[in-house]
Order: sequence, then C-alpha cells, then structure tokens
Amino acid sequence: MGVERAMSLPVQVFYPIRIAIVVLLLIFLSRPYIRLRPSFPIASTLVGCAVFAIWIGPDLLFGYRNSFLFHNAIVGTAQATLAPELRQNARFLVTRVVGCALVVPVFEELFWRGWLMRWLVKPSFLNVPFGFYQASAFWIVAALFAAEHGTYWEVGLAAGVAYNWWAVRTRNLADCILAHAVTNAALSAYVLASGRWEYWF
Repeated sequence: MGVERAMSLPVQVFYPIRIAIVVLLLIFLSRPYIRLRPSFPIASTLVGCAVFAIWIGPDLLFGYRNSFLFHNAIVGTAQATLAPELRQNARFLVTRVVGCALVVPVFEELFWRGWLMRWLVKPSFLNVPFGFYQASAFWIVAALFAAEHGTYWEVGLAAGVAYNWWAVRTRNLADCILAHAVTNAALSAYVLASGRWEYWF
C-alpha cells in the first residue's frame, strides 16, 4: 500500500496488483497454517449471513448513521470512496468482489483470530491452540476489529465478537474464514444491487 501511494497509480491498476500480491503471499506463506476444510460449513454460512444482517439491518431500520457517534473527527463519516467511473467498470468491480469475498477474509482471519487473539495470550502464539479463550484477548481483538471499521465501529464490534465466538466454538480457522467470506460476499452483492457504495470503504 505504501508503494501504491508512492507511485500514485490509479485504483483500477493497483487494486488488482494488490490482490495478486496478497494471493501469492497467502499461497506461499500461509498454507501450513490454514486448515482448508470447515468443520461446520452450514453453521459457518449462517453465522456469516447473521453478521451481514447485523451490518446493514440497524441502519436500514433506524437510519441512525448520521448521529454524532458515527459522524465525527475520530471515526470519520460513512461516505462512498469509490470514484463514480469505477462503479461502471465491470473488470474492476469483479476484482473488488473477489478481493472482498475471497482474499480479505483469509488474511484478516489469519491476522485477527489466527495470530493476534493467540499472541495476546502468549507471544509464542503457535503454542496456543486456535480458538483458545482468554477474556482479555477476546475483547481486545473485538475492540480493535471495531476500531478498524471506522464509522461502522458498532457493527464492527458485533462482527468481531461473532467471529471471535465462532473461533472459540469451532476451533477451526477455516470456519471463521468461511463465515467472514459469506458476510463480505453478501455485503458486496448488496452494494452492487442497492448502490450503497459507502459500505465499500
């Protein structure tokens, strides 16, 4: 991302490059740590759908996103950042959906649940079983996951709690990846169908 900024490449050029680099890194560096078969594929899919419903439901029902809690100098503002011309660029949109639905869930779950939630228990994190529950690690990761999502911090917190809980419940990274992928795929489909581009921040 630093190289992207330094080179000032247009997003339709650097986004596919970013996805390709991340995919290659995941293939060559993370395969020993990823169990590819979910233990509970149906339940993981339902968890992903539930998080998607939590993500868009409250704002659709109550329209509170303009409240000062979600619209301030600290968390920012819910607004579309994708240029209008890119919203009509089919090649870019396909790349963006693939990135959101297939790539982001893998590296985010590797980071948040696969590494950080275990590292907070013990720096030699590979000695901590995946899904090991420690309250402080659970809630720190949930809070940081919320902070990462800016103005969507409250649904980010709910999602972080849900994915953390699913990690503890399944003790399988693949189930968390699947749940996260379903959420992101559903959110991408919703963005494309509704034109609510602010959800793709």
